[in-house]
Amino acid sequence: MGLLSWAIALPAATGIAVLLAPRGSAGLQRAIALLGSLATLAVTCLIWAGFDGTSAALQFEEQRSWIPSAGATYHVGLDGLSLLLVLLTAFLTPLALLGTSWSIQSRLGPYLAFFLFLEAAMIGVFVAFDLLLFYVFWEAMLIPMYFLIGIWGGGRRVYAALKFFLYTMAGSVLMLIAILVVAFLGAQATGHLSFDYADLRAVMVAPGLERWLFLAFAVAFAIKVPLLPFHTWLPDAHVEAPTGGSVILAGVLLKMG
Repeated sequence: MGLLSWAIALPAATGIAVLLAPRGSAGLQRAIALLGSLATLAVTCLIWAGFDGTSAALQFEEQRSWIPSAGATYHVGLDGLSLLLVLLTAFLTPLALLGTSWSIQSRLGPYLAFFLFLEAAMIGVFVAFDLLLFYVFWEAMLIPMYFLIGIWGGGRRVYAALKFFLYTMAGSVLMLIAILVVAFLGAQATGHLSFDYADLRAVMVAPGLERWLFLAFAVAFAIKVPLLPFHTWLPDAHVEAPTGGSVILAGVLLKMG
């Protein structure tokens, strides 16, 4: 397993370890979560140290079979832009955990676990080079953030969490449709179905359809940024989210758009 896979797997495994820790052992749960997030940061620093800034090629690339029947592969890699975003995610997560977990008075274990699952999904989004894998990480990221806002947020937390979820899901549906259309066009041209970004870059799309596909992707990402007129979920989410969730929301999630 390569370093990028470790960067994804470590926070997810740490989240499971936190859930398995004895109930009431707040100190142990915090220690496990912090150590796991620091280990993830250490892995990303190793990636940074080994990154060749003079090369435009994809680095730390890993590709293996995932869903052969659907033409999907586990394909991850890193370029200069995603390197910075992965480092930012790994840097902010332990800071947010260290600075905010002591204010959580109830259900600390699930709070920490959701935070770590969110970190794993965010890193996955930044390194995925198979569009179906990218979509899975993109959707997986919504679930822990929804619960962080909905359970540990402020007085209108349920409203804010639902608004965040519905807005982002609407954009995700458009994105999924666009991904499927491009993949099926590629299958018609080549004879085999693939969601790999390298394969889909070569797909020829009619100008009229191309505009609609671009619009579908653009709206999905505009909701995540968010841009006018898709921005109304953000004030509610920021106000109602717990402090740690608000840090990650502003620091990382919005940059996905």
